[in-house]
Amino acid sequence: DLIDHSGQHLDAESLYQMAKQKDPKLNRVTVYRTLKLLKEGGLVDELDLMHYGGDQHYYETRLKQEHAHVICLRCGKVEEFFGEPLQRMRRQVESHFGFQVVLARTEIGGYCSHCQALRAQEVAEAAGRSVRAGVRG
Repeated sequence: DLIDHSGQHLDAESLYQMAKQKDPKLNRVTVYRTLKLLKEGGLVDELDLMHYGGDQHYYETRLKQEHAHVICLRCGKVEEFFGEPLQRMRRQVESHFGFQVVLARTEIGGYCSHCQALRAQEVAEAAGRSVRAGVRG
């Protein structure tokens, strides 16, 4: 329930902290065991999200329509992409390999528009500094 209502991709520690607010007696081990059972039961997917936050894993319910995760490698923002291209790729894989796809995870890493603008500003500032340094030299 916490995973669905958060609107975010949460790691186990974040889930534990949220659950502990509802039940202060809750043990951290209980959260990890529950996540393991939900994962084994096919109710929850464990994601690495391009390892943006290190080696931790994130969780989301599998009840969602198949989608791709689009991750900003600078700020860690995660967007979900739903669309026909994913369904088309699934059909192509099944057709080409004679394969029955049961689970597909797609992650796309790049830079969000905000971080692209910040990066362009940093490059411009660095270029300005090097020009000024050249004028002094």
